Amino acid sequence: MRPQNGESVLARAVRIFEAFTPEESALTVSEISRRTGLHVATASRLVAELVSYGFLTRDDDRRVRIGMRLWELATRASPSLSLRNAAMPFMEGVHDVVGHHVQLGVLDGDEVLFLERLTAPEAVINYTRIAGRLPLHASSSGLVLLAHGPADLRERVLDGPLDRYTPDTPATAARLRAVLAEVRRQGYAYCPGYVHPDALGIAAPVRDARGDVVAALAVIVPNEAGGPSVVPVVRTAARGVSRALGAGGSSSLNPHLNPSLKDLSLKDSSLKDSSLTD
Repeated sequence: MRPQNGESVLARAVRIFEAFTPEESALTVSEISRRTGLHVATASRLVAELVSYGFLTRDDDRRVRIGMRLWELATRASPSLSLRNAAMPFMEGVHDVVGHHVQLGVLDGDEVLFLERLTAPEAVINYTRIAGRLPLHASSSGLVLLAHGPADLRERVLDGPLDRYTPDTPATAARLRAVLAEVRRQGYAYCPGYVHPDALGIAAPVRDARGDVVAALAVIVPNEAGGPSVVPVVRTAARGVSRALGAGGSSSLNPHLNPSLKDLSLKDSSLKDSSLTD
């Protein structure tokens, strides 16, 4: 079905879904109308139909939210589900060691999209959330994905505007090229204060059975002297996830944490004991 203005009903429904954000997950029909540019009567009719299918739901106060049915269908056949399942045992092991944030990100367009995140009540500040996004040039996960991504993607990011979050953000093309070369050379991204002065991001690539980088496993810990001791923990976990995905000729998933990861310990326990508030 295609309305007279040429836009399909499906396109209008997509606009409604995109009106919701992590910060504003409940909207009135009037707010949906304003954000989508749809007439309020049209928005109301489409919302009612989407509610009837379970794709949207209404609160007692008539505010509208994304429905569980949409999540169910999106998750059922999602290729990211096997990646998340393979990564979770290793992420839990890393989280036990570092005591702050552990996250799994994938490339989506010109951003990194986070599929999973483990945290702690008094972990260091972190802007990441599940289903949240960050620019590729500023985040440790994004830099890993950008360094190993298509050449045309790198050039597009290098040619575009590079937002500066802190004085340490690689916000010029020359600096970003140097950072990406270093990521490829050393096999991980080490990003002290790139997004927030108090936070250090460390990320390593996750590879599939073909050896392609399909994700980045990262930690966000306090930007302190003990940061380098976390690097082998992250790299070992990322290699474990890669092996679970079939990289290196192994296709079986060990449901338990890789012993070599469990044996690693931090040289500076202050990373785990830090009480910077998220």
